[in-house]
Amino acid sequence: MDPVHTINDLVDLVGNPRPAGIVAGALTTPDRIRLRYAVAPSQLPRTRGTVVLLQGRNEAIEKYFETIADLTALGYAVATFDWRGQGGSQRLRGASKTGHVPSFEGYVTDLDTVFREVVLPDCRGPYVILAHSMGAAVAMLAAPRLVNRVERIVASTPMVSLASRRSGAGGLFYAMSALRFLGLGRLPVRGENHSRNWTAAQNPLTSDIRRFQRNRNLITAAPQLFVGSPTTSWVAAAARTFRRLDDSDVVARIHVPTLFITAGSDRVVSSSAAERLAWRMRSGHALSIAGARHELMQEADIFRAPFLAAFDSFAGGALPA
Repeated sequence: MDPVHTINDLVDLVGNPRPAGIVAGALTTPDRIRLRYAVAPSQLPRTRGTVVLLQGRNEAIEKYFETIADLTALGYAVATFDWRGQGGSQRLRGASKTGHVPSFEGYVTDLDTVFREVVLPDCRGPYVILAHSMGAAVAMLAAPRLVNRVERIVASTPMVSLASRRSGAGGLFYAMSALRFLGLGRLPVRGENHSRNWTAAQNPLTSDIRRFQRNRNLITAAPQLFVGSPTTSWVAAAARTFRRLDDSDVVARIHVPTLFITAGSDRVVSSSAAERLAWRMRSGHALSIAGARHELMQEADIFRAPFLAAFDSFAGGALPA
């Protein structure tokens, strides 16, 4: 059994204060995975509804303290959690140092469990999802079962395919599936995790030096929240998800109104693939923020402010003012 990674607790750092009133807790999924979650109340007298905030790969609740504080200042409550295998949630057996899942359906189970055990009983509706990168891909997979729960989805730089400079989904699927078939599913994919060596200038995630350094400080202060390279199984699962989200039958079952917000200078995921998915969805819309890098919620204010305004206009329009 792996150790409990700051479960039921949150890490405080100078320069990254916890949002007012936030409370952390833990729950167990039907397949016996412990998840860490947190709920923060609206900072206005009237709550407009609840934002369910979904992280990307290898992130943690603490990385979103600033965004949670901004959302609660707008009158939303926020519910968020760490996906299985990262943050303060349980690592899968034999994969404590890598980003590993055999299937993204495990992430869908995480989201469904948090909705059933935390959001629906304890958080005031209506509900909207704000999802980043991998979290947005999971939201799309889960969308058919969310149609009667969620009013809107806002997908920030959704990971529905990788940037064109990287391997295509087909090649990834067959190569990584072959390794998994050979019993190497937990093998780290070398060369896929350069983040510890990035400088502020060269990193593909944010152009904001202060926020870049804040996130680096969090990794240094709380390394137990983060993992290394993804495994071959994780990459195969991601490629399988890309293929599913390109399937016309799957796309036709997505009915929740969704806004895809892409970053004009994204070198991590494919903006064109996200825009194509939005075009194919009857309920999809797309917006691009020119010049921004991949992590819009961690970006410089010149990019981050219009992102938050677009979220509030699209999602907030479905909620009471």
